Amino acid sequence: MQRLQAIPKADEPPHATKSSVPLVVDLDGTLIHSNLLVESVIALVKRSFLSILLLPLWLMSGKAAFKAQVTKRVALDLSALPFNRPLVEHLKREKARGRRLVLATGAHESLAHEIAHQLGLFEEVFASDGKRNLTSHDKLAALRDRFGADGFDYAGNAAADFPIWRAARFATVVNASPRTVNWAFAHAHVDEVFPRRKPTLADYVRALRLHQWLKNLLLFTPLIAALRFTDTEALVALVTGFFAFSLCASSVYLLNDIVDIEDDRRHPEKRRRPFASGRLPIAHGFVLIPALLAGSAALSSFLPWKFGAVLAVYYAVTLAYTFFLKRLEAVDVVTLALLYTTRIFAGGAAASIPLSQWLLTFSIFIFLSLAFAKRCAELMLMQEHGKKASLGRGYLLADLQMLNSMGVGAGYVAALVLALYLSTPQVLISYARPGLLWVFVPLLIFWVTRIWLKTCRGEMRSDPLVFAARDRVSLAFAVLGGGVIWLAM
Repeated sequence: MQRLQAIPKADEPPHATKSSVPLVVDLDGTLIHSNLLVESVIALVKRSFLSILLLPLWLMSGKAAFKAQVTKRVALDLSALPFNRPLVEHLKREKARGRRLVLATGAHESLAHEIAHQLGLFEEVFASDGKRNLTSHDKLAALRDRFGADGFDYAGNAAADFPIWRAARFATVVNASPRTVNWAFAHAHVDEVFPRRKPTLADYVRALRLHQWLKNLLLFTPLIAALRFTDTEALVALVTGFFAFSLCASSVYLLNDIVDIEDDRRHPEKRRRPFASGRLPIAHGFVLIPALLAGSAALSSFLPWKFGAVLAVYYAVTLAYTFFLKRLEAVDVVTLALLYTTRIFAGGAAASIPLSQWLLTFSIFIFLSLAFAKRCAELMLMQEHGKKASLGRGYLLADLQMLNSMGVGAGYVAALVLALYLSTPQVLISYARPGLLWVFVPLLIFWVTRIWLKTCRGEMRSDPLVFAARDRVSLAFAVLGGGVIWLAM
């Protein structure tokens, strides 16, 4: 917080003591690092995707009616909102000094009263109802009717607060842009400024989940399986496809984090994600999503049309997963296995390499095993924090033993598929020393067993594929496997 002396003006307000004048506080963007209307719409669309068709009809009746229609259909969990902590501490000190605090917001009155009750700081609440949208001039009129001219101080953050700041005795500028701060100093009596918390590069990197791009190395699997290591044209196509797929995947991660923002705030680790914690505004996500998709489409235009078709299928399935499928037990892990396998399809399409049925069968089972591991890891984390179920998923702690069994079984079936493949004539023809490839079978069994031991011990804290890309033992196995393939050729 910065205390700044306002520039005196000819109509400087009378020098009343602070405690004798109520401090009126805005909610969205000021008291919290979010917007309740945006979050309510997201929660509504997540619950019923087709409700998106009703939004324009409600908006035609006015913004106040729109807020009322949306709010009555969702029940936001307001217990974990990203509050502006420096401001909240300031308000607590002001209240301790005997100052009257008032919450005045454009949010619907049901949400405003619940937040006021939760904080226990505000003696009075002004908010939108189904008829009046309490923002800007309408909010100013309500405050003047209640407190009179110059009878209040006001804390806000945006251009909609300009007329209220101009009319208030003193203005408190919170989390505002430089342009808004400059306007406030030029046209209002600024008492205090709470600087905006700017998103950092690390926030954007984490939101884009660049570490998850490691999973997209699966696009190179068809090239390795076909032993076309020196095919420069295929390598260039796969590198292009890697970045096209990664940009598309990051757009999905952004959308997923926005849609899951409420569940993430209740999660012991996901609550630190940029959107859930309020470090990154949701509006930034809505700008980045189409930008990333545009970049992905541009790169895809240099590749065969089949790659674009696979990428479109991947995006469609991930949308279904984000809004619906992830909440269905069993369906979600099968979907995850298919999404992993889609990367192999994309690699084959980008480099025009035919895919073996053996490769696809192996992929389905090994990725199904990893999907089960991911769910088991989440359940174990919930168990550590006293939860009885996974958040936003269809699993209970009672399912943990069954999920473990199915996951281990799927991993061992993948090893069996590999063993059967190594006995086919195709392998005998393709390799000079095919017998060496049998080293992969015990290595895979060992690796699957180790992954599940890590999971059952609670040491699997990330996506299993990302874990493998960082795990020294897994990386050593990858190098050993590469050496075996080279010797067998």
